[in-house]
Amino acid sequence: MQDSDALIGGAPAAPTGHIFDTGTARFAEDVLSASRNRPVIVDFWADWCGPCKQLTPLLEAAVGAAGGKVALARVNVDENQTLAAQLRVQSLPMVYAFVDGQPVDGFAGALPAAEVRAFVDRVAQQSVGAVQEQIEQALEAADAALADDAKKAADLYTAVLERDGANARAIAGLGKALLKAGRTADARDILENISEDLANDPAIESLRSAISLAAEASSAGDVSTLRAKVEANPDDHQARIDLANALLATDAREEAVDQLLESVRRDRKWNDAAARKRLLKLFEVFGEGDPLTAQTRMRLSAILFA
Repeated sequence: MQDSDALIGGAPAAPTGHIFDTGTARFAEDVLSASRNRPVIVDFWADWCGPCKQLTPLLEAAVGAAGGKVALARVNVDENQTLAAQLRVQSLPMVYAFVDGQPVDGFAGALPAAEVRAFVDRVAQQSVGAVQEQIEQALEAADAALADDAKKAADLYTAVLERDGANARAIAGLGKALLKAGRTADARDILENISEDLANDPAIESLRSAISLAAEASSAGDVSTLRAKVEANPDDHQARIDLANALLATDAREEAVDQLLESVRRDRKWNDAAARKRLLKLFEVFGEGDPLTAQTRMRLSAILFA
């Protein structure tokens, strides 16, 4: 950790176990990693900043009174300009609170002692795991909204990504929301810009399958024409699979699944088990948490093992 000489007139005091100086080189360890064990408040200050000299002692007193429930990391902006730029510190003093490696609260400017104490108490009460729990709740709400309200789902996924930009489930969910809104090119852009370490994540594979299915569905043909072909020849498996694709394009998922299951029932081996493979691809797109996935798996197993 960096050491700073104590400054006269309210500048940082000597570091303690829960009040210390940090900077660019150690920020990931001192703040991001450490905040997975307890909340860490970061005080961005500078020697020339008058309000900083008023605020820092108040922060230190409030953190000290918290009895180790929260830590205070002090960052001298003049000595750590790159870090300040990365965190968009545009004025001083600037204070951020981190929990579970994510920023959860903050304020700019000097505050009265009572408000500083209230801020520290609020941060100290945030349990480890709280951010991840909030993210999980937001993802569940987004997943639930995806079927009926693509815009709401996209907004929720975007909010998650603002807090956790590498969340594969949120990235894939946003891509699927864009697909449902007819913004296929934007969904493809998301996929093309996936970082290498996320490329093989199951959620990203699901988005990849969804984009592929959307392309096939868009060229499947007219639902009425295909339904008439299937009714005229129930063993026309290609027409039935095309009908399933066309139904997916209209978001008629249940009927699409019914058509594919019927194809499997009539001839499970047709065209190298094409209908069964299409169902497996749908399971990737729907996700294992989707009730339709579980229901369809049971129906498929009943047909295959009858």
